Amino acid sequence: MTEQTIRLNDHFRWPSGKRVAVIFNIAYEAWSEGQAPGIGPMGNVLKPGYFDTNAHSWASFGAVRGINRLLDFADHRGVKTSVMVNGVLAQTAPSSVKEIYQRGHEIVNHSWGMDVLPVYLSETEELANFHRNHDLLSQVSGVSPKGWISPRGTGSLITTRLLAEQGYLHHGDCNDDDRPYIKQFGDRSIVCIPLTMDVNDLPTSIRYGHSARHMLNVYENTMEAMLNRESGPLMLDVTAHTHVFGRPSGAWVFDEIMTLAIAQPEIWVTTREQMALYVLEQSKVQPHWLEK
Repeated sequence: MTEQTIRLNDHFRWPSGKRVAVIFNIAYEAWSEGQAPGIGPMGNVLKPGYFDTNAHSWASFGAVRGINRLLDFADHRGVKTSVMVNGVLAQTAPSSVKEIYQRGHEIVNHSWGMDVLPVYLSETEELANFHRNHDLLSQVSGVSPKGWISPRGTGSLITTRLLAEQGYLHHGDCNDDDRPYIKQFGDRSIVCIPLTMDVNDLPTSIRYGHSARHMLNVYENTMEAMLNRESGPLMLDVTAHTHVFGRPSGAWVFDEIMTLAIAQPEIWVTTREQMALYVLEQSKVQPHWLEK
């Protein structure tokens, strides 16, 4: 099968001639039954063979409080977000998944659980995982996801092709550009929207131990550079995890960055789905929707 990559040139512009686009992502994550995050707030890892109740409880905050807090802030600012949702949450917290769509936000398929990475799966297993999550998220939320991001942003070597063949509009398992681009596999196309990591609470506050305010500083510095020291089209993600910045100590930063972004007339605040559709339209590439 012929594979082709179409990247945006320097003359490309977002709607109304804007040069910079910002996507606000919410990572609503969970782990398979009997699994816990590999990292937690204590930092030190338990001995092999022991269930980390501390890390598990810490991660469970997302479904109990975090998702509603972050959505409330976004709704208050009138910002539509792209919410990465693990399929297991459609089973364990279905009302919260349905509410994401009812409140006007995009649902992005995020694998069954954070412990189920496509890179570890065979092609048959990867397709089964995809369809299991897609069908359950569609059934529970009332809308069929059109986008995918693997846990850890780590797809397999064939994930992009499989998603294109299944009719998905976009995915975020890439970090090789700060503009979206199109991958074509024969007559199938998919928009690759990089999951930029510059303004992301998990590495900022958990891996590197910075205060919440540090992420605000990074956003301000990055945006100053994008608007005043660049001339080509750019995109930036702002990502908050429901179990990390879904807490008051971090949620205010997500809110403050939204306030700054929507007040800047040179920025297009959008979702991953809206961005993908715009890129295809401007590139005159016809999307192939998932056939039910």
